[in-house]
Amino acid sequence: MTSTVPNAVEHTDGQQPPITMFGPDFPYAYDDYLAHPAGIGQIPATEHGTEVAVIGGGLSGVIAAYELMKMGLKPVVYEADQLGGRLRTVGFEGCDEELNCELGAMRFPPSSTALQHYIDLVGLTTRPFPNPLAEATPSTVVDLKGESHYAVTVDDLPQVYRDVAEAWNKCLEEGADFSDMNRAMRKRDVPRIREIWAKLVEKLDNQTFYGFLCDSEAFKSFRHREIFGQVGFGTGGWDTDFPNSILEILRVVYTEADDHHRGIVGGSQQLPLRLWEREPAKIVHWPYGTSLASLHPNGEPRPAVTRLHRTAGNQITVTDANGDIRTYQAAIFTAQSWMLLSKIACDDSLFPIDHWTAIERTHYMESSKLFVPVDRPFWLDKDEVTGRDVMSMTLTDRMTRGTYLLDDGPDKPAVICLSYTWCDDSLKWLPLSANERMEVMLKSLGEIYPKVDIRKHIIGNPVTVSWENEPYFMGAFKANLPGHYRYQRRLFTHFMQDRLPADKRGIFLAGDDISWTAGWAEGAVQTALNAVWGVMHHFGGETDATNPGPGDVYDEIAPVELPED
Repeated sequence: MTSTVPNAVEHTDGQQPPITMFGPDFPYAYDDYLAHPAGIGQIPATEHGTEVAVIGGGLSGVIAAYELMKMGLKPVVYEADQLGGRLRTVGFEGCDEELNCELGAMRFPPSSTALQHYIDLVGLTTRPFPNPLAEATPSTVVDLKGESHYAVTVDDLPQVYRDVAEAWNKCLEEGADFSDMNRAMRKRDVPRIREIWAKLVEKLDNQTFYGFLCDSEAFKSFRHREIFGQVGFGTGGWDTDFPNSILEILRVVYTEADDHHRGIVGGSQQLPLRLWEREPAKIVHWPYGTSLASLHPNGEPRPAVTRLHRTAGNQITVTDANGDIRTYQAAIFTAQSWMLLSKIACDDSLFPIDHWTAIERTHYMESSKLFVPVDRPFWLDKDEVTGRDVMSMTLTDRMTRGTYLLDDGPDKPAVICLSYTWCDDSLKWLPLSANERMEVMLKSLGEIYPKVDIRKHIIGNPVTVSWENEPYFMGAFKANLPGHYRYQRRLFTHFMQDRLPADKRGIFLAGDDISWTAGWAEGAVQTALNAVWGVMHHFGGETDATNPGPGDVYDEIAPVELPED
């Protein structure tokens, strides 16, 4: 029988399409689905204008609302804080308005092809992000145990670092069929992807990242494991991920999610904000010139949701912070899952009990950042003695862990991310104010760069965030622990509601913590599209036969199902 899974778009230059973050758990080509001229689906004309609640105005919620609007439905978006969620771009008080920093997502891999669809749609541009040892990074300093090494490429580091990199490559090859999976992903060979991944899920679901390293002969040296944890690959050290499931890490490396990152010029929050205002050229039911903003009074989303419950006719009733009560035939929930356990009063009947268990077991990682504005990119000055950059992108085992240098040209004000930390490293900062954090960071960096007076270049107050302390997030992003695969599968597949009891349908989960690629905006996009397909199907709609949606091909590419006994 011929497969109905969409084939990759053919490239006239003969090149394979880029690897994408579509798999391996659910190898569906979302980029092809979005690019198809037939569109992503339609609903019966009798349903046009029907209101659908979209709870959460982050990227997933805004994309879901935008696509529902194009189909002729009326999304009603609820947002407790500000549009964008963890796409949060902020300025510095008293500084040039163009000077900003990314408190949430700041770097995006080319494999985020569905995300790129929307970046292109709203006319945003990207540029290389200065990760450690990346081509766009002038120099990198690795500082461990009080010893610093300056490098432009990895070849400039001592041999032990290259040994660690080689150990990681061997570990992936021997324990996770890396080359074979990489080839299958590039070819979008769905049967081969599923064959490899099915074996690995069964074999590795109970394994931690650290245990995976320890099982490899290549990492028999504790020193190698320690260096790998502190320096890592791609974005830097990965020791904060050591307790997490190795399956989470394999998803990252298979999809090249940690490579060749790019930042959005002007800030990532522009993406949801532009989508909110965008007037689609192709739209059903609504007059030309309709936007999400125009469908909402004063162009603003409704306030925070305080209660969700089911009412007669299996409808979803939403109460908001203003006390307004509205009832909908369908709703999409895109906020952090834990909001359903704490901030929002919910009926148990909203979801099956095993889905509630999965929500409760969701494991979130903490994350903190602190930025300061500076007068210019002084780090490009040359040391008179060594001829090196006076300061570099820095990886260290000190409190700061990762320091990033961000500029827009030699004669313009610039920004330093003094510290970007996760998990326990993030919790160390939690009790400190922004200024207290800055003082500790400047002290640590002063020990690495004793000749550099960073403080004299600072032109404004520091800006900081600890996502675990944000009331509508309580964490940065989901990261499964060993044994959590089954929970994640329940959440990701929730959009396939024909498999649920009739009294458990109508509300759809979305957002990056529902996805297999949590912590990446691509996961927010993919689950938004899954939920849109679910709502379309709920209202009796369908996709074009030439462009089947994720639910249409579900049985062919459904995630591996592990036994529950």
